[in-house]
Amino acid sequence: MYQIDVFEYIYLLAVLPLLWIIYALFLRWKNKTQINFARPELLELLSPNRSNFKPTLKIIFLSLVLLFLILGLMNPKIGTQLETVKREGVDIVFAIDVSKSMLAEDIAPNRIEKSKRLVSAILNQLASDRVGIIAYAAQAVPQLPITTDYGAAKMFLQALNTDMLSSQGTALDSAIDLSGTFFDDEDQTNRVIFLISDGEDHSEDATNAASRAADLGIKIFTFGVGTEKGAPIPLKRNGVIESYKKDFDGEVVITRRNQKVLEDIANSTDGAYQDGNDTSLVLEFVSEQLKAMDKKEFEAKKFVSYKDRFQAFLFGALFFLLIDLLLFETKTKWIQKMNLFNENEN
Repeated sequence: MYQIDVFEYIYLLAVLPLLWIIYALFLRWKNKTQINFARPELLELLSPNRSNFKPTLKIIFLSLVLLFLILGLMNPKIGTQLETVKREGVDIVFAIDVSKSMLAEDIAPNRIEKSKRLVSAILNQLASDRVGIIAYAAQAVPQLPITTDYGAAKMFLQALNTDMLSSQGTALDSAIDLSGTFFDDEDQTNRVIFLISDGEDHSEDATNAASRAADLGIKIFTFGVGTEKGAPIPLKRNGVIESYKKDFDGEVVITRRNQKVLEDIANSTDGAYQDGNDTSLVLEFVSEQLKAMDKKEFEAKKFVSYKDRFQAFLFGALFFLLIDLLLFETKTKWIQKMNLFNENEN
């Protein structure tokens, strides 16, 4: 297995064909000039030690120098070692609301983007905890199973949007029940659900689902985004608001944060509610809650450890550069003495 650290340097390889084009034009000019000066037989007599092949050989070595330097800058990494790591932490599942109400712009830029930035900020301060992600609206769907790969978590996080689920609504009970299936019964780690939502619940069974989670030893911490004053749900095309969502009577729908629902869910599992509009307060709250929990060692995961290999390419570039510097354009005497092609018979 391998990976390229800085792939952008590959564009520098365009220098190599440019170098050969310039060399070809130089040879053409050189041959034309020599013909105007004297015939090839006379030039051979004037400079008998001049090699016709070595200038091309020097360009080959110079090309290899540039090639190895560029590859060194790209820093190829090769996975040659499997490592097993021991980690202590808790298992966290982020349940993120992606219903249409999350498009409301009562918190900048809107609720869904605020939720994603909030989760990303939490991931940045985690160290050894495992994380998973689910998205939910009228139903819940898994996005990322429990993992320690925070980079993958952020990638899946950025892909979340309010169009990913065709059925709309907000079923908090479905989100909680699905989150409960993410945890590994064998490891028996502390289990936490971070539920990010505006609190609108169309299932009316969220508290019962929270009680089922509590029976499994799961704590739920809820984060409310949006305002209690609320805002309309914009309908956009190409980023421009065309209208706002309306009900059956033609009235503009106002979506409001339902803090009480979120508090009831958290209290049912001995968790806590936190206003999600202030990122700094959320990060402080999460840090305090995780510090208070017992960290348990969970089963180590094997992963490929990539090692830098740029050193070999730099040594290769230095090797060919030294050869190019020490290679003169005159004929090599000991090769002439070998008379490989019978040049000296006459």
